[in-house]
Amino acid sequence: MGGIGGIEIFIILVIALVIFGPQKLPEMGRSLGKAIREFKSAGTELQDELTKAADEIDKDPEPNIKPPTKTS
Repeated sequence: MGGIGGIEIFIILVIALVIFGPQKLPEMGRSLGKAIREFKSAGTELQDELTKAADEIDKDPEPNIKPPTKTS
């Protein structure tokens, strides 16, 4: 329940074929595939950066700021 099954995908493809025509569909598929790959790549880069930052925090957990000393 709530998922997209085979029949729904088939109906979407038929509607796309009617709207855009058979010549335009392969180009649209390539564009969609390229966009998905770029999105996944950006997500992987973001995850790598976050992992790197977390590793740096684990290596040096103490802040470099020292509390002020009292002067009399």
